[in-house]
Amino acid sequence: MLKDERYLYIPLMMAERAWSYAMQLRQEANTEPRKKFHLISRLRKATTYSLQLQTLCESNKCDARTKLEAQAYVAWIHGSLHFELQLWKPAMENLKKAQMVYEKLALALPEGEQLLYRSRVEELSPSLRFCAYNIGDESAIDDLLQMRSHAQGDLLANLDALMVQTQRRSEVLCDIEWHGHIVPVRPEPVRGFLLSEQQLDTSLGRAADNAAKITLLETLLMDCKDAIATVKDELKTDPSPKNRTAGTALSSLQHLLSYLMHIRLTRTIHRNLLMVESAQAALSEKNEGGGEGRRTRPQDLTRLYEIILQNYGELQQLPGLEDDLKYQQEIETKTKAYRAFRCFYIAQSLVGLRRWREGMALYQRAEQYVREALEASNASQALDSKLHTQLQTLSHDIEGQVFSAHAHSVLEGEGVQDEEGGSIQVGTKTNYKSKKPLYERLGEYREDSTLVSRTPNVYKLPPEMRPIPCKPLFFDLAFNFVEFPSLEDKIEAAAGGKKGGAGLTGFVKGLWGWGGSGKK
Repeated sequence: MLKDERYLYIPLMMAERAWSYAMQLRQEANTEPRKKFHLISRLRKATTYSLQLQTLCESNKCDARTKLEAQAYVAWIHGSLHFELQLWKPAMENLKKAQMVYEKLALALPEGEQLLYRSRVEELSPSLRFCAYNIGDESAIDDLLQMRSHAQGDLLANLDALMVQTQRRSEVLCDIEWHGHIVPVRPEPVRGFLLSEQQLDTSLGRAADNAAKITLLETLLMDCKDAIATVKDELKTDPSPKNRTAGTALSSLQHLLSYLMHIRLTRTIHRNLLMVESAQAALSEKNEGGGEGRRTRPQDLTRLYEIILQNYGELQQLPGLEDDLKYQQEIETKTKAYRAFRCFYIAQSLVGLRRWREGMALYQRAEQYVREALEASNASQALDSKLHTQLQTLSHDIEGQVFSAHAHSVLEGEGVQDEEGGSIQVGTKTNYKSKKPLYERLGEYREDSTLVSRTPNVYKLPPEMRPIPCKPLFFDLAFNFVEFPSLEDKIEAAAGGKKGGAGLTGFVKGLWGWGGSGKK
C-alpha cells in the first residue's frame, strides 16, 4: 500500500537515470562499438524500474491520468529497448501503444495541456515508420526521409546510422560509380546522406509548391555540408596514398569528396532555379498590376543568376574532372545559357533606369549568348529540354524588348547605335533646348524655339579664345662643336691688297711734301 506519492519519484528517477546513461553510451558507441552491450544493459535496467513504477501507480492514491501516463512510459521504454535490439515487430507494438495512449490523453485534456502530449506523438512517428519499413512496408522510407528535416529526440539522432545498417544488409551504397571511377563509401554519415539524396527527387515530386521544395533542398544541403566535413576529417587522419585508385592521381577519398562537392553545387543550383521561378512569377504579377510582386526587382534575378554562374565555375574546377572534355563542354554550354538570362535581366534593370543605349547593348549580348548556347546544344545535346525551351522563349522576349527600348529612345530624342556603331535614327522632340550653339549641331534636326526668339543661340560672340602656337625659340647648342673651314687664303689676299694701297698713298704724300720724312 502506497502511503506517500513521493515514493513514485524513486523508480522514476532510477529509470530516467538508466535511460539517460544509455543515450550517452549510444553517442560513444559510434566510435567504440563495445559500448553497445553496455547500452543494452542500461536499457534493460530502465525497463525494470519502469515496471516497478507502473506497479506503484496501480495504487488508489494515483488518478486515472497518472496510471495512463505510467502505461505509456513503460511501453515507450520497452519499445526503445526492442528498437536497439532491432526487434522491429515488438518495438512497433510498444511504441504504437505509447502513441495511442498519448493521443487519448491529448483528446481528454484541455487545449492548454494538449501540446506536451501531441509533441510526444510526433516524436514517436519516425521510429514507428522506421520499424514499419524494416518489417516490410517499403512506402515507409519516403515518410522517414521527409521526417529527417523535422526530426528531434534521441531516437532520431541515430536514425541515419540505422538506415545505413539496413541498406548495408542488401549491399546498397557500398560503392558509387561517377565519371568512370568506382569509389567506396566508408564513412557512415556519408552513407546516410547518399541514401537521402537518392530519395530526394521522389520527395520533391510530392512537394506542394516551390517553397516546400526549397525547404527540402536546404535540409539536404545542410546534411551535405556535414558529410563533406566528415570526408575532410577522414583525409586529415588518413593521408597515406594506400587508397589511390588505378590510373589517377587522386585517392578514393578525394574522389568521394569531389562527388559530394558536385552534389552540393548541383543541388544549390537546383534550389536557386526554384527561387528564380518564384521571383519570375512575382515579377510577372508586379508587371500585371498585382501586389505580391512589389518587392521583386530585376536586380534580384540578376543576383540569383550570378550565384548560379559562380556555382558552374566551381563545377568546372572540381578535382578529377579537369580533363573530362565532354563534362567541360556541357558546363560551358550551360554557363552561356545562364549568362544570357543574366544579361537579359541586367538590361531590364537599365531600361528601368531609362538608360536605353546600355539596355539595347545588353539585349544584343544576351541574344548572342542564346544563339551560341543553342548551337552548342544542337551539336552535343548538353541542355535539357526545359532549359532549351526557356532559351527559345528568351530569344523571343529579347526581340520584343529591343524594339521597345529603341522606340522609347526615339521618343526621348536619344540617338541609338546599331551593331556596326552607326546611327540608326535620331529622334525629334518638341521645345528642345540645348546649350550648344546652332553651328555646332548642324547635323541634327531639333525644333528649338529659342532660334526664333530675340536672342537666338546661333553663334557665340565673341568667340572663345583658342590657344595658338607661339613663335619658336631656337637655342644654338652645337656652336662650340662646329669646325669652321680655314680662311687663311682669304686673309692673305686681303693683306696684299692693303700693302698696295699704302704705297700709292705714300707716293702722293711724297709728291706734295706730305709724309713722315719732312724732319730730315
